[in-house]
Amino acid sequence: MHYGLDAGGTKIELAVFNSQFEQVKSLRVATPAKHYKQFLRTIKEMVLEADNELSVRGTVGIGLPGVCDIRNQTYLSSNVPCLTGHRLHDDLTTILDRPVAIENDCKCFALSEAVDGSGKDYERVFGAILGTGVGGGLSIGGQLYTGLNHIAGEWGHMALTAPLQKKYNLPVRTCACGLSGCCEHYISGTGLSQLHLHLTEEAVTAQEIVARMEEGCAIAVNTFEVFLDLLAAAMANLVMTYDPDAIVLGGGLSNVNAIYQKLPRILKRHLFRTIVPPVILPPDYGDASGVRGAARLGMALA
Repeated sequence: MHYGLDAGGTKIELAVFNSQFEQVKSLRVATPAKHYKQFLRTIKEMVLEADNELSVRGTVGIGLPGVCDIRNQTYLSSNVPCLTGHRLHDDLTTILDRPVAIENDCKCFALSEAVDGSGKDYERVFGAILGTGVGGGLSIGGQLYTGLNHIAGEWGHMALTAPLQKKYNLPVRTCACGLSGCCEHYISGTGLSQLHLHLTEEAVTAQEIVARMEEGCAIAVNTFEVFLDLLAAAMANLVMTYDPDAIVLGGGLSNVNAIYQKLPRILKRHLFRTIVPPVILPPDYGDASGVRGAARLGMALA
């Protein structure tokens, strides 16, 4: 059996997959996001519960928000702050008494969709998360590409281009990562809400903006057109950097049909005329991709 865990800021989900990669069990608990030892105990209890119930010793893969410092193997996570500064991999390997694979949750999404999700027919698949924040991962031939610092796919922290900042008179926002102008502040769900506030001085949620846009509200339609222009520019940087065959969208905004209808046309405006843009696809597994991708990483350790 293969266990995939998706540890976010509010919940930890565990899903169990058999050798045919069919899900046979799931379990969800609240995340003890501020207490590291309790976080470790929670993971151990969930894994041992699955072991005992199924009479197996499952492989373990975990997806979580944040990055790992390759110099000392400590984690930095704003969504699960108790992980920051700790050597999570070493600690979990010890308390679970087995190999553990740990990866960024966006990369787990990308791997899941590339292996047997909507990107399964393509060699190079980028999974692009458009949620509260923006992240992603690149799979080549069914394997994650991570890079020297293990940060390949962090396109949300590419800077929005100066011409677009000027075109829409956008403020240069400071990011929690320490950089300025990171595109996730403009093309995430939160960014869509902030963009609408900037353009109209009206504070509404991204969900409300999308609902109004779909109803034909001219003001919301305009906000969304600006949003798509910013998204296309950011995605063009992604295409120029990684040149994928397909981009699979995830996160809350991946449910907005207008993105798939309009973005491919707008994307072409930000690319060389000779470039064939990648196909842009909705996910097959959506929120479930995190545990699926994590389970696959754990399975590779068997």
